[in-house]
Amino acid sequence: MELNEQANPAAAKLPVLEKVSYAFTDMAGNLLYVSMSSYILYFYTDVFNIPVSGAGMIILLASIVDAVSAIFWGSIVDHTHTRWGQSRPYFLWLSIPFAIGTLLTFSAPNLHGTAKLLYAGFTYILAAGVIYTGIQTTITAILPNLTLDAGERIGANSYRMVGSLIGSFLTSTFTLPLVALLGNGNNKRGFTLTISLFGIVAAALLLLAFKNVRERVPVSTKSVSFKNSLKATVGNVPWYLLVSAFAIFWIAQADRNSFSTYYAKYNLGNAQLASVFNGLQVLGIISSISIPFVVKITNKTATMLIGLAIGAAGQALMAVVSGNFVLVIIAWSIGVIGSSFAMSMPFAMLADTVDYGEWKSGYRAPGFLTAVGSAFCIQLGSGFGSFIPSKILAAAGFVAHRTQTAQASSAISFSFIWLPVIIYAVVAAIMVFYFKYERMENQIKSDLLERADKREAAE
Repeated sequence: MELNEQANPAAAKLPVLEKVSYAFTDMAGNLLYVSMSSYILYFYTDVFNIPVSGAGMIILLASIVDAVSAIFWGSIVDHTHTRWGQSRPYFLWLSIPFAIGTLLTFSAPNLHGTAKLLYAGFTYILAAGVIYTGIQTTITAILPNLTLDAGERIGANSYRMVGSLIGSFLTSTFTLPLVALLGNGNNKRGFTLTISLFGIVAAALLLLAFKNVRERVPVSTKSVSFKNSLKATVGNVPWYLLVSAFAIFWIAQADRNSFSTYYAKYNLGNAQLASVFNGLQVLGIISSISIPFVVKITNKTATMLIGLAIGAAGQALMAVVSGNFVLVIIAWSIGVIGSSFAMSMPFAMLADTVDYGEWKSGYRAPGFLTAVGSAFCIQLGSGFGSFIPSKILAAAGFVAHRTQTAQASSAISFSFIWLPVIIYAVVAAIMVFYFKYERMENQIKSDLLERADKREAAE
């Protein structure tokens, strides 16, 4: 049975305006979230004056709480039934709270001791966990409800990832320069004004996404209970594989983002060079644009494995050419292109695991499955991506604002360069087992459309 748009609107082709608007969601998310994932550890240690071990522990504990909140967000989405859909209304409801919460996270009030730690932990959980997790959950959960057409899903996800990378590029490239410019020597003031600016833009983008995106795939008006959401995971092996691989992958991603500042400041002698590293994340657009074509030639699993291999090669090459900054940047760029391939694919593939769960169990739980598969993995992986290297630094004797010992410099290099290579190898070993389930997808989607047609005829 073919996925025919005329026979079933759920198989619709998506207008370009809608794909662009869908891209706005992750552009908005990354304007603020990448500010946190890239600079919060640096902000805590070098601006808010929290010891590196304490800062790493705050981020880890907060990320665990945030990851657990993703499970609840998924259930909330599956219980949401409005005239706007299940996921779409949250772009409206969370846009302004997201901006305010992130601003509070990058505020440095005159607190001391336990009060300072509690403030940092509470605001980070509020912004990165409760609010951003809700946005991240709905960005991913809405994809399987836009259309059942596999090609359109890949296309929409590619637009999304381009938006994501543009958001990352803007915040990664301009955060530190704007902090210096707007703060005029006062980093606290600089971060406050910079995040305020990003927050206004992010809120506007989310509101535009709410206006233009539509959910088409029929969803039962009966709320999916948490128990039935769990049933959608029973036997859902492709979902198990993606959740495991993506959570581990985000350890590397968060590590690369957060430690570029340390590598630039302490190993290269100029913290502003972090903007060069992070700004080059925009090269991932090459990957996002190429993905639909690469998937047609190979498949989704192979595309992700290719990305991991290129990413690992770029990271390893940085170590080989470490004495030449230009060659380091070229190697980093290769790694960015590869990691962007690898990062993009799970978001699209999660939509297929929603279909698999419904096909296997009879329960469609896009909110729960994609929340755990995206927001949960990102939060958990990001927490460990800051915690693990922070412990490595602490063990090596790192002290902020000082010239580092050879041991501390080596620890920074290992965390920034080699730790991601090790993680990419682990992720690749997991994803090899996904090939089997990707081959089943066309039949699964045909069966689901046939079931929907039978239900409609019976009614």
